Amino acid sequence: MSILVIGGAGYIGAHVVRLLQERGEDVVVVDDLSTGTPDRIGDSPLIELDVASEGSEEVLTRTMTEHAVTAVIHFAARKQVGESVEKPEWYYLQNVGGMAKVLTAMRQTGVTQFIFSSSAAVYGMPDAELISEDTRCEPINPYGQTKLIGEWMLANAERAWGLNWTALRYFNVAGSGWADLGDPAILNLIPMVFDRLARGDRPKVFGDDYPTPDGTCIRDYIHVLDLAKAHLAALDHITDQRDHVFNVGTGTGYSVREVIDAVGQASGLDATPDVVERRAGDPPKLVASPARITDELGWTAENGLTQIVTSAWDAWQAGPRRIG
Repeated sequence: MSILVIGGAGYIGAHVVRLLQERGEDVVVVDDLSTGTPDRIGDSPLIELDVASEGSEEVLTRTMTEHAVTAVIHFAARKQVGESVEKPEWYYLQNVGGMAKVLTAMRQTGVTQFIFSSSAAVYGMPDAELISEDTRCEPINPYGQTKLIGEWMLANAERAWGLNWTALRYFNVAGSGWADLGDPAILNLIPMVFDRLARGDRPKVFGDDYPTPDGTCIRDYIHVLDLAKAHLAALDHITDQRDHVFNVGTGTGYSVREVIDAVGQASGLDATPDVVERRAGDPPKLVASPARITDELGWTAENGLTQIVTSAWDAWQAGPRRIG
C-alpha cells in the first residue's frame, strides 16, 4: 500500500513526500523533473514522466498497480500566470490533459482517493475582503481556468465512479521547511527577489498603481511546510469531510512592497525595487478565509511572513546560489 505523489520532486511536493516518509508511509513519486530533482525525495522510488505526454496513462496505470497505490496527491502543473496568457493552448494540454490521464489511470486501477493542488487563481478578482470557498469563481487567466476545470473533473469523477477527493486552493506559497528543500524555481516572488539580488540587480515590482494602500498587489502568503501539513490533514479526512474544496491561507495579506522589505531585513541587503509595468492577469488583492479548513480538517497555519522569508533566505544561502 502506498501513496503516489505526482510532482513529488518539486518544491511543494517534496515537502509532502518528506512529511509522509517521516510518519512511515510508503511513497512513490512521479515527476518530469522540469523543476524538481531526485535528491529531494529520499529513497522513495521515482518514475520520470510528464503526465500530459502521449501514453502516460499506461505508465501511471502500471505504477499504481505495481506499487499498490491507495491515494494520489497531484501537484504536477504549469503555474505561471503570464505564460498561461501567452500560451493558453499549452496550459490546457498540460494541466487539463495531464489531469485527465491521471484520473483515467485511477479509474482503471480502482484508486479512489485524490488530493488536488488547486489555486486561489480560480477566484479571479473577487470584491471581498476575505475570500471564502463560497466566493464566486471567475478566473481571469488560463492558469486559473485550468485549475477550476480540474475541480469540475473531480466532481464529475465522484458522480461517475465514486472518487473521494479534496481540492486545496493555495494562496501564495513561500518559505522552506528544511534548508535542502528551498524553492528551486525562480517563479515566485521571494526567490525572484533573491535571484535579482544575487545578480546585483534590483528587485522588480510589477505595477504600483493598484487600488491597495501602497499601490502594489496584496497576497496571502502561506509557509510551504504549513501547506504540506494541510495535505496530510486532507488525506486523513478524505472520506469524512463535509466539503471538497478548502482554501489554504492565513487570513492576512501582505503587499509586494512589504514582502520585498522583509527580504531586505532577513538578508541584510539593499532590496530597494524598481517599478515596472503591470503583468497581465494579476488581481489587486487575494486574501483567504481559512475558516473552513480549520473547522473541518483541524488545520491552522503556524507561520507568518517573518518565518516564511527567514526560512526562504536560509534555504537560498544553503544552495548553490548563495549570496556573499
